[in-house]
Amino acid sequence: MAEISAADVKKLRDATGAGMMDCKKALQEADGDIEKARVILREKGLADAAKRKGREASEGLVHAYLHAPTPGIPPKVGVLLELTCETDFVAKTDDFKTLAQDIALHIAAAKPQWLTSEEVPEDVLTTERELAAKKVEGKPENVVQKATEGAVKKFLAQEVLLEQKWIRDEKQTIRELIDSFAGKIGENISVRRFVRYQVAESLD
Repeated sequence: MAEISAADVKKLRDATGAGMMDCKKALQEADGDIEKARVILREKGLADAAKRKGREASEGLVHAYLHAPTPGIPPKVGVLLELTCETDFVAKTDDFKTLAQDIALHIAAAKPQWLTSEEVPEDVLTTERELAAKKVEGKPENVVQKATEGAVKKFLAQEVLLEQKWIRDEKQTIRELIDSFAGKIGENISVRRFVRYQVAESLD
């Protein structure tokens, strides 16, 4: 497999607007060939994602999901999800409704606390860094830094919806799932907000 340089990843990102990790994966799949990687991104619907992000998504739907795994027993978990798009035409499609259902089901199972990494309070991240630093106390500074960065990355992947691995396909995150769908239909698609309820869950 060809060695993928940071310069090639940036070049592909600038050309397609796709995420850094998506570009790296595409280049690996294309054995370093940038043009082939562009085709791969387009086929996956990830190219031009950044351009779509700037467009207003004022349509969409609110999807309600109740999780009742046992017949005859009332649901114990409920999710409300606002999924937005650019046109009411897309909002009415079965594919869009299915995407909303997939994400709501994921939220019910994965229990994300925040939608994006930017929403996580800094004091929460500081605590994660401090805990990680204690585990490698006395080690060289570069080891401590690597440990704290890794801890934060792992925490975000566990607690932030868009960074979580999709429960139905752990090869992609929820962000990648949404971007892939957006690429196929050519519209900006995003989760605007969500709330998860669970019977007898602590309100603290």
